This record gives sequence, structure tokens and C-alpha cells, in this order.
Amino acid sequence: MAVKVLVVDDSGFFRRRVSEILSADSNIQVVGTATNGKEAIDQALALKPDVITMDYEMPMMDGITAVRHIMQRCPTPVLMFSSLTHEGARVTLDALDAGAVDFLPKNFEDISRNPEKVKQLLCEKILSISRSNRRASTYSAPAPVAAPTPTPAPSSVSSYGSSAPARPAPAPIPARSHAATPSSPAPKRKAYKLVAIGTSTGGPVALQRVLTQLPANFPAPIVLIQHMPAAFTKAFAERLDKLCRISVKEAEDGDILRPGLALLAPGGKQMMIDGRGAVKILPGDERLNYKPCVDITFGSAAKSYGDKVLAVVLTGMGADGREGARLLKQGGSAIWAQDEASCVIYGMPMAIVKAELADAVYSLDDIGRHLVEACV
Repeated sequence: MAVKVLVVDDSGFFRRRVSEILSADSNIQVVGTATNGKEAIDQALALKPDVITMDYEMPMMDGITAVRHIMQRCPTPVLMFSSLTHEGARVTLDALDAGAVDFLPKNFEDISRNPEKVKQLLCEKILSISRSNRRASTYSAPAPVAAPTPTPAPSSVSSYGSSAPARPAPAPIPARSHAATPSSPAPKRKAYKLVAIGTSTGGPVALQRVLTQLPANFPAPIVLIQHMPAAFTKAFAERLDKLCRISVKEAEDGDILRPGLALLAPGGKQMMIDGRGAVKILPGDERLNYKPCVDITFGSAAKSYGDKVLAVVLTGMGADGREGARLLKQGGSAIWAQDEASCVIYGMPMAIVKAELADAVYSLDDIGRHLVEACV
């Protein structure tokens, strides 16, 4: 059965182009369109799509407000379109907090220049997130919000002009009350020299939930590898730094690992760790699908720290991290995976579990607590 999609954007050109791209895939059916957030809510309730594509800046009601209402009234996987700017990154992170599953850059030049590549990427995203846990009954929506009310149209004439409206405050991360699943025993305590966490789709919210549970005096250095564009990682690191008791920053070449500091791999590049505890930032290799790549960082950690690494693989599509985890496992390090029930996309953790590399499988809400228990 075809995946039903609702396309939401105030640009007639963009609505038509996205609809044309999706309709060309026999596995996808565009069941409706909407020009603003208020229409999006009404159409979501009426059409019950499997996936919604959503712009942020629209008249009547912006995309983030619409996502919050949709998550409350009819939880549906939402793919946000975002500009590749620092402000666009901040807005996209707000949308993910509100309940969106994933995002794609909104780049008209790419649509014109690389139509086949854009089509492949967009359709793959739609098909993947249609299988996400966002619609699952285990999802607990945010606290009720007031009925939709019209908001003034934005002052900018372009979706990505400099005079964007003020962003709504980020919504609290909704907790999941998932059904009981087999749980691994409490972790063994060890003097780890490094905690390495890799993730992709669903990762920004997952990392936020894990890292906010750590105390300021967390005893191990942390590296974070999140699949994310170059324009986004600085804004994401700044966001985490404000929310967490530990320090978080976008990694730079020559940074030194230290306890209580999490270094986020910069988008578009690769991050490696040497035996002296120094970070090396290398150009992104075009031959690699992921920039940053979890396998590369995990592999360098295995070479530098042997059995003194605790690696965690969180929600995400694909299998990035599996081969790096294999190297870590061969060196005697510990590997944890997020459980299926709490993942947005059970891809990367599933690859770890199926390869029999996981020493423990934990729910997202338990991982932060277990990190504190494990590291001495």
C-alpha cells in the first residue's frame, strides 16, 4: 500500500514541485496539500496521512505550532523543510523538540540542478519515516495547547529572508510510556576514558534527553556523532550547552578531551580521536555517505583507547556505527544500543543488536542514568 503524504507549504511552486517528485514514486501517494499550519491541522485530521512534509514559516500559523497541535491531536511523522543557515538550524531544532521526526534542506537550486538526487533523497526519507514510531500509541503527546488561533503573516517575503518572525519557545520533550520490554541488567562500573555516542534520525531529541541527565562532574569525556548538515551542528551544540549541566561544544581540530565536556562532531567533516586525547577534524570524504560518520569516530577510539571506551548507539536509519562498534568490541570496549520501543527509527541500534555487538540494550530514558552508574 502506498504511503499517503500531506504536503504543507505556503509557496505554490514548492508545493507543486514536492508533490510532483513524490507522486513519481509508485510507493507514495500525495493525498492533499495545505498552505499554512491551520490548514495542515485540519487536513491531517481529515485525511489521516502517513507522513506530513512541513515548512516552518507560513501565514496564519507557523509550522512548529502546527506540529505541536498535530502531535497532540493525531500524532503523525513530520518531515520539516529547513534553510541551511544558523537561524534555520535553530528553528529546525525547535521543530524536532515539538515532535517532528526529521528534516531536509529547502534548497531551490538543488531541485533545479540535481532533480534525480533530490527525488531519491526525499522519497527515501518519506518511506523511512513512514515506518517511524512517531505514530505509535506509546507516544505521549505534550501537554494540551490552546485551540489554534490565527497569527500575523511573517514580515519577510521569502521563507528564508533575514526578518523571520520570533521563534516559539521550545516545547518540553514528550516522554514515551512504552510497553515493558526485556531490559539488560545494570551496567558494570569501570574507569572509562571515553564515552562515544552515535545517532541519526531522532538523535537531536534523544541526545538532549540523555545528556540532560548527566551531572556537571561526569567523570568521562564524551564525543557525539550526529548525522547533521554543517550549518546545524554549531547551533545544536549551543542548544545542548544551555540545557545540560555538562559543557557541550562543536568540536574543533586540536580540542582536548576532558571530563564533563561533550564534543559534537561538526557537520560535513569527520572527527577522530588520538591516543593523547586530542581531537582531529578532517575534511568530509565524498566517498562516505555520512559526514560525520559514526564508524570513523568509533574506529579511531578503538585504536586509541582499547578497552576503555563505552560506546552508545541511539536511534537512526541505516547501520552507521556497526563496523566501528565491531572494532571497539574486538578491543574489549563496551557497546550499548537503544531499545526498539523508544527509538524513532530502529535502524542503527538494530544493526548493532543483529550483529551481536550489544553488551546491553536500554530504553532511552534509562541510558543517562546508566551512564552515571557505569562511569567511575
